[in-house]
Amino acid sequence: LKRQAGYRAVEEHVRSGMRLGLGTGSTASHAVVRLGQLVQSGEIEGVVGVPTSEKTAELARRWGVPLATLDEVPELDLAIDGADEVDPRLNLVKGRGGALLREKMVEKAARRFVVIVDESKLVTGLGLSFGAMPVEVTTFCWRHTMAAIASLPSLEGKCTAKRRETAPGKPFVTDNGNYIVDLYFTEAMDDPAQLAEDLIHIVGVVEHGLFLGMADSVIVASAGGVYERGQAS
Repeated sequence: LKRQAGYRAVEEHVRSGMRLGLGTGSTASHAVVRLGQLVQSGEIEGVVGVPTSEKTAELARRWGVPLATLDEVPELDLAIDGADEVDPRLNLVKGRGGALLREKMVEKAARRFVVIVDESKLVTGLGLSFGAMPVEVTTFCWRHTMAAIASLPSLEGKCTAKRRETAPGKPFVTDNGNYIVDLYFTEAMDDPAQLAEDLIHIVGVVEHGLFLGMADSVIVASAGGVYERGQAS
């Protein structure tokens, strides 16, 4: 299903000469592979991709996709990426792969942002998948920052906060050299927009995984087929 969504996004939305944001994660990797196939076959020419992680950059190079940075290409035509949760208004939770900062920077720079998911990522309210909503924080005094996050009135009693670890006592470190604090919700977020505002104003928080009002459309792969939903759908 993930491959179907990734391939459709590239085949229906990418054209020669485009400047592209390349997402991170298992679903987004299928889009990168399909883009590389079309570049190698000559069906798509003159594209340049801005990767959202070192892992995506490595995959794109392997498939012959020309790469650049936002410093070199500050305005993008299209970004394609996966999501961890999608609500009915196309608000997203993203970043469980740890690339949320670069993902948000690249996708904010795109004129159009197409999200690719399988139907398991559709939720009636953000937080209801019971997976993590990540918050990237500085390593300096990370416990202090995590405590400040957990004490927000908008979060009180509704989630638990934990530093992400790759093994007991070994923290996950982002491509930017930061830690991730994962928020696990026991119920849907009451006001994601307010929470996003509260989080970004905590000193020590670098970025959060709430991508609100950013997606233009979502391509969903389901058992019954692949379909696309826009903002008006």
